[in-house]
Amino acid sequence: MKRKTAKILETDLYEPIRNFFVKKGFDVYAEVNHCDVTAVREQELVIVEMKLNLTVELLVQAAKRQRITDLVYIAIPKPKHRLGSKKWYDICHLIRRLELGLILVSFQKSGTNMEIAISPEPFDRLKSMQRNRKNRASMIAEINGRNGDYNVGGSSKTKLMTAYKENCIHIACLLDRFGPLSPKALREMGTGDKTLSILNKNYYHWFDKIKRGTYTISAIGKKELEAYPKQVQYFFGLSDEQ
Repeated sequence: MKRKTAKILETDLYEPIRNFFVKKGFDVYAEVNHCDVTAVREQELVIVEMKLNLTVELLVQAAKRQRITDLVYIAIPKPKHRLGSKKWYDICHLIRRLELGLILVSFQKSGTNMEIAISPEPFDRLKSMQRNRKNRASMIAEINGRNGDYNVGGSSKTKLMTAYKENCIHIACLLDRFGPLSPKALREMGTGDKTLSILNKNYYHWFDKIKRGTYTISAIGKKELEAYPKQVQYFFGLSDEQ
């Protein structure tokens, strides 16, 4: 018969955290003014808030402690799921964004250990934005490539209208109205620099290549255009102005 694993309690986190800071030369105290752990070394004051799970309540509690000191940690048992996952990366980004520290406590047969996964440091928002300037440029390009707001915010498991799809609809509309055309002719009618790539990839199977450098709309394309009356009306209106 398998032995049941002992249930981890919040109080089980205290001893390894206490031992760590004692070895660093801190005087450590539990439950001071409702703080789970406080550690003092000369003018340094460290506060640690402990929970069995990382929750909004824990983050709020820790953020309040930042009114007292910059050195605030949250401590949780080390998660069993993969720490290299996107979800965990996003969680760590939030913790850094809040300028909090993160302590992970491991419970093993050999003993209990803790590690500082994140140190409480000032968050450089400008540097973060500079690192993500490609994502910003991509978002601006996507917005500029759309001709209307055809989606509903908060939608999930729903096909979304993107700038790429609008570009495909534009090309399909022109082929439907004017018959077979070359990528150059389509670009001259306003379909943009991605025209040849869209025709070659043919992601939606809306196009047929009838000869070298000449494309037409496929039967699938004609049928599926019916699902986008607003976009078709808009692009037909553009072609009428040309």
